[in-house]
Amino acid sequence: MNPVSSAIQRYYRSSRSAVFSYLVSLPLLILYESLIYLTEANPSHYVRIEADVWIKSLLSVLGYNSIALTFALALLIGVFLFIKERKKEIHLQFSHFVLLVIESLVYAVVLGLLISRLTSVLTTNAALQGNSQVQLSPIQRFALSLGAGLYEELVFRLVLVNVLLYIFRLLKFSTFVRYFIAVVLAAFLFSLAHYTGPMGDPFTIYSFLFRFFFGLALTLIYVTRGFGVAAWTHALYDTLLIFIV
Repeated sequence: MNPVSSAIQRYYRSSRSAVFSYLVSLPLLILYESLIYLTEANPSHYVRIEADVWIKSLLSVLGYNSIALTFALALLIGVFLFIKERKKEIHLQFSHFVLLVIESLVYAVVLGLLISRLTSVLTTNAALQGNSQVQLSPIQRFALSLGAGLYEELVFRLVLVNVLLYIFRLLKFSTFVRYFIAVVLAAFLFSLAHYTGPMGDPFTIYSFLFRFFFGLALTLIYVTRGFGVAAWTHALYDTLLIFIV
């Protein structure tokens, strides 16, 4: 095997591992939480991703600071994953992180163009995003883009898709049926979630269909390339919107 093929295979294996996905997701978590904290003038006014609010609300039930618990939980997950996969051959290199960002950026651009075209053919409304009632600074919009990549992929791909697959397996659905329903339902709920809460957008058919198709594509990326690539693809796509919309 030539050195290039060997390097590509090492990158492919490591980027699909749970440990690698965990490590490349940490910058999204740290940047999102730090930027939101630094730009949140009024602590009682939540400027956060709705999926993050759901998670923080669950953690707050324990009676502790939900942000501190988020980082504590992230640390525990990391320890668990490192112990679980300690015997696997995983090549953790900084160059692999750079390659993952480049790969995710390519997916973000290509999917954005293809899904925009597909959705435009199916509808007559060319506006993707409505304007929420909350005015945000560019830094806050950037932070929310990173948070969407992390928290929405965590809720709608890592958790929801796997929970649905488990339920449908218990119900004795065939493999094709349970995957089909889980993927479609997760994409539907992912799209619908963008119109809920104080940060929600006004509903339009175009934006709903775009996000539905984007959710389907992200699920495919999650299944084939892992959580880290899906999270960064989502985050980079949302970040690109800041500069082109």
